[in-house]
Amino acid sequence: MGEFKPTPESAKTAGVTRTDQPWTVADSAELYAVRQWGEGFFDVSEQGEVVVKAETGAGSVAVPLMEIIRGMRERGLDMPSILRIENVLDDRITSLHKSFQAAIENYGYRNIYRGVFPIKVNQQCHVIEEIADYGSQYHHGFEVGSKAELIIALAMGRDDKSLIICNGFKDAEFVELGLYARQMGIQCFFVLETLTELPIILERSAALGVEPALGVRIRSAVSVEGHWSDDSGDSSIFGLSAGGLMQLVEQLRACDMLHCLQLLHCHLGSQIPNIRDIRAGVLEACRYYSGLIAEGAPLRYLDLGGGLAVDYEGSRANSTHSMNYRLDEYCANIVETVCESLDPHGIDHPVLITESGRATVAYSSLLLFDILDVRDHRPPPLPQQLPENSHHLLGNLWDVHLGVCSTNFQECYNDAIFYREEMRELFLRGHVDLTERALADNLALAVLEKVAEYVRQIDRPPSELQHLPELLSDIYYGNFSLFQSLPDVWAMDQMFPIMPIHRLDEEPLREAVIADLTCDCDGKINSFSTGEGIRPTLRLHPLRDNEDYYLGVFLIGAYQETLGDLHNLFADTNVVSIHINADGSFDFKREFRGDSIADVLKYVEYDPQVMEEQFRKRAESAVRSGLVTASQRRQMMNAFRASLDGYTYFEKEDS
Repeated sequence: MGEFKPTPESAKTAGVTRTDQPWTVADSAELYAVRQWGEGFFDVSEQGEVVVKAETGAGSVAVPLMEIIRGMRERGLDMPSILRIENVLDDRITSLHKSFQAAIENYGYRNIYRGVFPIKVNQQCHVIEEIADYGSQYHHGFEVGSKAELIIALAMGRDDKSLIICNGFKDAEFVELGLYARQMGIQCFFVLETLTELPIILERSAALGVEPALGVRIRSAVSVEGHWSDDSGDSSIFGLSAGGLMQLVEQLRACDMLHCLQLLHCHLGSQIPNIRDIRAGVLEACRYYSGLIAEGAPLRYLDLGGGLAVDYEGSRANSTHSMNYRLDEYCANIVETVCESLDPHGIDHPVLITESGRATVAYSSLLLFDILDVRDHRPPPLPQQLPENSHHLLGNLWDVHLGVCSTNFQECYNDAIFYREEMRELFLRGHVDLTERALADNLALAVLEKVAEYVRQIDRPPSELQHLPELLSDIYYGNFSLFQSLPDVWAMDQMFPIMPIHRLDEEPLREAVIADLTCDCDGKINSFSTGEGIRPTLRLHPLRDNEDYYLGVFLIGAYQETLGDLHNLFADTNVVSIHINADGSFDFKREFRGDSIADVLKYVEYDPQVMEEQFRKRAESAVRSGLVTASQRRQMMNAFRASLDGYTYFEKEDS
């Protein structure tokens, strides 16, 4: 059998199939599917950089993310950082309202649309401020699920025509705040989740002399597809059953308060990938709406909750991280279904409400970080020949390495694994030394590299060889914490688009998984959505000496910032909010410095001043013991203080 001799280029590519055609930015755009999941907000420039695109009064402009990073670095804002783009958030609010308005006009709908943003999706002050300010032209309101969120909505609201929808359990204090809002002319609705809430609302209403605006949440029987399917249908933990709904009607009628029931709420779930589920849910909600009208409830509002998905994959498919519809289709299906359901009964069209959170904010935020190091899987160069008196199993591995070809690569894979494991067992028993063990590992890895070259050339590789790309992948160590900035990746296998933001005019030659800074085996990303489908590795570029390499994680605006935890005490990152101008320039509208080490120590109940004093005593004791000089102690104290004030993430010396 002849020896397989990889070319210098194929030895570099770690499994990337090269063609004779030069690599282009279009190839990168296709590889990372940026034009599919980017929804028009992100693209690749001719210079090989990811750009963010914004619509302005003068037309569309594109700003390179690398230019924004340079501005951040000049202002002392290091990686990792979250970048928020006001224009993208504004565009999503506009698109939502314009799409509903177009559907309303198209189907002759005889009422209006009101959007509300669920504050739980992103409670960060600047996000809420921007939604309140920009959304006021559309009377865009808020959905709240706690007293803290209600306080945010009451303080940040700009417009009395917008709605505040109060979900969740409500105690007397919560109810009082909402009733005071009603007194001030704010349209604040209490959505009843359980029958036990009604007595509290009625008691506080009577005490304050303010009638409440009531809504009721039904427990939809429609089971939806997607990640949250287990909490839909009859297994949903929220809302009243049909029987509970009738009890509510009777209780309100008994106290002459049925006229306060004005809103029906139906929430199917989050990130619903299949438009048919949404249509089915709206149909069921309309049947409940008709039934309550027949019972004498003067309903005027229909709140269809959330569910509008984000296509994290860009595949336009009915899968967990995608969606098989677009925004305009979503709006049209809702409006058409309501018309078809209510018109035959002569029921007036209600004010339509949706609580789109994920679809509103996801696109407007991204995580930027640099790569600190790479663990290259490739073995060091093999010797020209085996050392004399090598163990016979090394000789067997050597022969396998020399003999790999297109007709026996699976057999060679099996043999290499067998001989490698035999050598490892002998090493454990003390029959071979460390040098021989290392050579056996390197020879086996070289065999796997050759086998992988052949596997990539066939359409249907054997199942036991399909794991080779991940097995042979490099590990790129990113300057971020998965648990702090991307908690849903760890907790629920959420898929976010990830790609390099520069060097996209070059072919990415390495297959990689991404690890974070935490000392945790779960702190890695090994599932990626690409133009080639869902893969266990991501194609990245080799690092260059003295040059930073930046990656972006996109569409992270929903849930990630608030859900993050302090694993290894990596805390909040720097946050920058920009607004893109018509001339292509951009303004730094907000800058939030990431937590210092002192900040994060306070979170876990340490006092930095006490800790500094305790360290000073230890250092002084070392001086008395003659271990260090007083001058050295001063340097140590300065270093300790500087660390307390420093960023919790990796800081480069030139930062």
